[in-house]
Amino acid sequence: MSMLCSFLMKVLFMYLGIQELLPKMHRFAVHVITRSRKCPSAWVPCEYLFGHGNLDTCKSWVEHLSARINNEQDRPKNLLVFVHPVCGKGRGCKNWETVAPLFDQAKVNTKVITTERAGHAYDTLASLSDKELKKFDGVVAVGGDGLFNEILNGLLSSRHKTSYPPTPEGFGYFGSNEKPQGYSNHGLNDSLRTSDAVNGMLPGDSNKSDDHEPLLSTTQSAGLDISSSNPNTEPSSGDQVPLVSFPNDWFRLGIIPSGSTDAIALSTTGERDPVTSALLIILGRRMSLDIAQVVRWKSSTSAEALPTVRYAASFAGYGFYGEVIRESENYRWMGPARYDFSGTMVFLKHRSYEAKVAFLENRSTPSLTASAENVADGVQPLQSCQKRPRKTICRTNCSICKETSTSGQNSGDAIPDSSRMICKNPKWVWSKGRFLSVGAAVISCRNERAPDGLVAEAHLSDGFLHLLLIRDCPLPLYLWHLTQFTKKGSDPLTFKFVEHHKTTAFTFISSHDESVWNLDGELFQACEVSVQACRGLVSLFASGPEV
Repeated sequence: MSMLCSFLMKVLFMYLGIQELLPKMHRFAVHVITRSRKCPSAWVPCEYLFGHGNLDTCKSWVEHLSARINNEQDRPKNLLVFVHPVCGKGRGCKNWETVAPLFDQAKVNTKVITTERAGHAYDTLASLSDKELKKFDGVVAVGGDGLFNEILNGLLSSRHKTSYPPTPEGFGYFGSNEKPQGYSNHGLNDSLRTSDAVNGMLPGDSNKSDDHEPLLSTTQSAGLDISSSNPNTEPSSGDQVPLVSFPNDWFRLGIIPSGSTDAIALSTTGERDPVTSALLIILGRRMSLDIAQVVRWKSSTSAEALPTVRYAASFAGYGFYGEVIRESENYRWMGPARYDFSGTMVFLKHRSYEAKVAFLENRSTPSLTASAENVADGVQPLQSCQKRPRKTICRTNCSICKETSTSGQNSGDAIPDSSRMICKNPKWVWSKGRFLSVGAAVISCRNERAPDGLVAEAHLSDGFLHLLLIRDCPLPLYLWHLTQFTKKGSDPLTFKFVEHHKTTAFTFISSHDESVWNLDGELFQACEVSVQACRGLVSLFASGPEV
């Protein structure tokens, strides 16, 4: 032991002697991003230390690196950030505290607003002028899918000008697609003010939910003081500020996952990791994202027709999906566990609904399941008579999505909506009967309970919805169907009582007065709706899942 100590002491003295002989080093740190060893698709920040004996050389390197970074046009400079303080049992604030230093290191200015009530983010964005909005390169949601939906609707409610979704003959508002472009969307606050049933269930004076942000009418002002956000970009009083419309090629949305399911983050990045999402935002990654435009024509069978527009980024569901969200409102005290409890309660009720659905036939991609006429009470166990095509999963640099993003987005050109790309003589296909659920997936809707999502082959920007019609069937078969979602590599859509149609638009009619839809986890009462996919309507700070 004494010999070992003596040897170590000699080595230490030799090292100190060498250090004295070396010239004084000038050092600077470079913050970079690398892959996580445990999870290759996750990103982690790291730091490299460089040094040189000449101070001017170090300064030259720092200036050169800074200039190269500043020349990267895709990197955001100013962001508006909404933080949900209680989502995911308080993960919103914790996650922002974790990633905020990364934005500071990257010299990204952030205007942070902590939401104080339901509809706070919606009211703020809907009230922003185009001049104020143009001071930011994007908006970031630190929360769940519900907060992202609120931000999405706040931006699009008055800025997206397009025709209503197409409707078939026999639908009460046939020809609505002929409405001229430029109509003004009805505000979400007004739309829900007419629904006493929904307002009775969703208190609008609190911020209690974890990722459920009902867009309710409020009387509070949504003013936003951004006068000091970016004074260098303030237009002069004589400048004419261009109108902000969607789609555009500069403004992007981001999400730092902090909710209960985080389906949007998982489907667009492959990870439910706040640091990975923050780094994607800082680096300025960009990809187009389809959005579903949902138009409510009637909220109940006795209501007068008053079109109300909403938008969804991941999923629009009726029946089982809507009832789970409505039931969960009674168990907010349970936190995220309320969804499991409510799902079990609704499943055991096994309630079906009489409805009519019409969808536009996609002639290049026929229906992916057997025809409804071939279904005999939905009792056949597995595998439809029609073989499902091979799945093409959406990944980073997806060739299918690239066809969308490069088809018309040059120098600010807008990507056309799918409604403008429908063939001249579209064929509408009707499906009638009793359904346990009706759902339309815009993206795959991955989550930790469903690793492949609701529709594994759904793409992020191909202009299509995946319409899922689950017909009434025995309870054990329905359970079998639901359990397939939890298994990676399985195909829960091959049951005979399941219809899967890839379409650009569909309509829905129900005679049930309490019909409730689930839009990205938000309640929307409607018994007659028309829905269309808006191709590449928004840009996201993401690049697609890598695995």
